[in-house]
Amino acid sequence: MAAISLLMVAIAVTQSLKAQMSRDVLPERVQFASADGKTMLTGYVFKPPISPATRVPAVVMMHGRAGPYSSRANGIYDATTLSQRHQFWGRYWASQGYVAVLVDGFGPRGYPQGFGRFSYSSRPAELDEVSVRPLDAYGALAYLRSRADVAPDRIGLQGWSNGGSATLASMAVDAPGLVKHTPADGFRAALAFYPACGLKDHFATIGYSAYAPLRVFVGTADEEISPRRCAALLADAGGDVQIHLYPGATHDFDDPGRQRQALPANADARQDVIQQATAFFKERLAGPPGK
Repeated sequence: MAAISLLMVAIAVTQSLKAQMSRDVLPERVQFASADGKTMLTGYVFKPPISPATRVPAVVMMHGRAGPYSSRANGIYDATTLSQRHQFWGRYWASQGYVAVLVDGFGPRGYPQGFGRFSYSSRPAELDEVSVRPLDAYGALAYLRSRADVAPDRIGLQGWSNGGSATLASMAVDAPGLVKHTPADGFRAALAFYPACGLKDHFATIGYSAYAPLRVFVGTADEEISPRRCAALLADAGGDVQIHLYPGATHDFDDPGRQRQALPANADARQDVIQQATAFFKERLAGPPGK
């Protein structure tokens, strides 16, 4: 039954993306202010085909340490060089009826190429995933709420790797950028894929609590972050927080590229996480807050 379910998900994903991807429609490049009060961010908006005056749910997407662009960008950082993973998820959410915005928080600060592995200790403080990047997420939230095609109270957050860490920090009950930490004032729900859970030891003594539903997905064979540390941080987390561990899956398990998907554990994890993410946002971003 599990194999049949995964096959059905794969078929549904392929069919839902076929029309949009065949047109090769590029996302719209936009600019909006970070909640840090000083940085003008770049965003890439993926839109579903909707009639005028229609408001739909939306998703803010936060990239990881490598930035939003392909490793083959070769100095060209725009909608044509977004990474495969970000293109997939942006188009996928649009195909499901969401407006999705991918936030480029590195480029506007002078680091469009992102950072390689083992660079964490040398990254600038202006890219801090606990104190700064959540402000970018809330800047994107304010931008989406200003759009005439977005339902302002039905916006979710999704992040990968360092962006996943920023997602955890953004959903915390003490997150910067919010006055009231509630689903009505902030994000309705969030997805964090393979985040590093050290988070500057911010939650080492106070523990972690989320103000809105949060789902975390990590592979047990992740070579960049510690699955055990994430499991420990979230084991007794406050709020509606759940972590799902994928046996044998690595970092970037949802990357659609051949290298990652050649590993069966990654392929299985990718299909499952698409299914889980779809169901989660469908439930949490529909109807009034709290439903």
